[in-house]
Amino acid sequence: MREIATVVDIAAAPGHVWRILTDLAGYEEWNPFIREASGEVSPGRRLRLRVFPGRRRPMTYRPKVKAAVPAEELRWRGRTLMPGLFTGEHRFVLTDLDGGGTRVVQSERFTGVLVPFLRRSIAATVADFDALNRALKKRAETTERRAETAHSL
Repeated sequence: MREIATVVDIAAAPGHVWRILTDLAGYEEWNPFIREASGEVSPGRRLRLRVFPGRRRPMTYRPKVKAAVPAEELRWRGRTLMPGLFTGEHRFVLTDLDGGGTRVVQSERFTGVLVPFLRRSIAATVADFDALNRALKKRAETTERRAETAHSL
């Protein structure tokens, strides 16, 4: 098993960050890593995700949603070919920060017999997660400010 994780603090409410993460059709507008996404964000449902890793060819995954707790956790699991070979469980955990804002921990746990052979690719994925985090932060903070301005008018 191998796990990677990244963290970002966002000056926006967890509910707002959640809406961005679960608006799969909107990924193409802001997400540099998962540029194409579709499906229903509901436990047991499959998503279609097209990822564009920094140093590798784009890949399409059909992971199954394992958890979708509004404003708290989004988790899906995908695998290659057959169970036991290579499985990734991807998570976004949102925590409401005291004083406002959201901490997002994005992580993935990799299991299977191919994990030792894919260590470098897995390690390189940290940069992709960081890019997604920065883009999510920008999107959430920009759109929340616009929403606040619209409400004050």
